[in-house]
Amino acid sequence: VKSKVKASEHVLFIFLQQARAEQEEEFISNTLFKKIQALQKEKETLAVNYEKEEEFLTNDLSRKLMQLQHEKAELEQHLEQEQEFQVNKLMKKIKKLENDTISKQLTLEQLRREKIDLENTLEQEQEALVNRLWKRMDKLEAEKRILQEKLDQPVSAPPSPREVSMEIDSPENMMRHIRFLKSEVERLKRSLRTTELQHTEKRAQYIEEERQMREENIRLQRKLQREMERREALCRQLSESESSLEMDDERYFNEMSAQGLRARTVSSPIPYTPSPSSSRPISPGLSYASHTVGFTPPATLSRAPLPHYTSPGLHIHPGPSHAVQRPSPRRSTSPDKFKRPTPPPSPNTHSGAHHPPPPPPAQPMVQSGSSHSVTSQNPPSQP
Repeated sequence: VKSKVKASEHVLFIFLQQARAEQEEEFISNTLFKKIQALQKEKETLAVNYEKEEEFLTNDLSRKLMQLQHEKAELEQHLEQEQEFQVNKLMKKIKKLENDTISKQLTLEQLRREKIDLENTLEQEQEALVNRLWKRMDKLEAEKRILQEKLDQPVSAPPSPREVSMEIDSPENMMRHIRFLKSEVERLKRSLRTTELQHTEKRAQYIEEERQMREENIRLQRKLQREMERREALCRQLSESESSLEMDDERYFNEMSAQGLRARTVSSPIPYTPSPSSSRPISPGLSYASHTVGFTPPATLSRAPLPHYTSPGLHIHPGPSHAVQRPSPRRSTSPDKFKRPTPPPSPNTHSGAHHPPPPPPAQPMVQSGSSHSVTSQNPPSQP
């Protein structure tokens, strides 16, 4: 029995040892599995972080690269513009220097031509003086010959004035002739210097006058340009005014034509003479002929009175001394022509004296610029 108990205890102990060993193995395996899982999670986290960091660095580097490329393009464009500006500036300077060189060359050529002209003029004057001196010598030789003939002396052939004679009558005559020639040379030199001074002064005066004339010409050209611009502006304003007046006339004519078909009432107690061709009442200030029909706006439609009635077919522009009539460009479709209305006689009219009638009501017309539409006025009829 004891041996069985011992054996069972031994078996139980072995079983407990095996269970404990299995538990330890399971614990170790669980621990290792947890560590492996933690390492896998850490590995995945590191991989994700690595990918994010790599993507961030890639994007940052790409953005910096794009920025550098953009700055490079801007710098290249700025450098190109700067080079173009410098090239244009240098080209302008070169053209300016070329123009200055050409102008200086032209001035030098002009001065050279003037110098040649002055030299030619001086040579001509010297030649004229020499010719005059030779003529005087010829004249003196002729007088000497005449005097010799008068003194009954033998006449010798006079020396040619253009060949210097080496034969002199006496040393006194030779010295006198030499002194005369020296004095003549001095006089000619003085005359030449005086002529040169006068020429220089006249040249400076002519240059100053030319400069003043050029300035005056430039000023007059500018003034002419301003006057031409002003004239063009006035012409435009006048054309606009004429077109506006024509439009107003057409509108006025249309309104009068439309209003002429309706019955109108008398808006003034002034007596009037009815037309034999129409039995409708008309506005005051109008008289109709037997073969004409006139139109006037009713008093209820007038907004501002005009000084005189305006005929639809005529324009009269006021002037300083007289008025000029300008026909309207439109054509009337009515067979009858519009006549200027005759104002009614004034109750204060005396015999032999004519006073202008009061202005009838009319529709206002647009005034454009300085042009105003006025009409000619007939004297009132005798009562």
